[in-house]
Amino acid sequence: MFIAEAFAATGTAAAAAEPSPMIGFLLQLILVFAIFYFLLIRPQQKKMKEHEDTLNAIKPKDEIITGGGMYAKVVKADGDVLTVKIAEGVEVKISRSSVRDVVSENK
Repeated sequence: MFIAEAFAATGTAAAAAEPSPMIGFLLQLILVFAIFYFLLIRPQQKKMKEHEDTLNAIKPKDEIITGGGMYAKVVKADGDVLTVKIAEGVEVKISRSSVRDVVSENK
């Protein structure tokens, strides 16, 4: 009778010591989120920050590419508005956020 009680006690202790399936699921979920963060979210945020810094550094005489694909030379930079020269005698005003890339910087 004592042996049966001893086996019953160890069986419930072993069952209580098993990890819950919910903990395993949560660990997997956290691992997947961490992978997504380091492979997708973080590089995209870094790229956006670099682009924002590039836009803020635009100054006159820089050559840029607009969002529409036109090459232009910055004539004047006033806050969010850039006056750019797209051809001889043709100057237009564009938003700083519509600049896709800076081709060359005047140094």
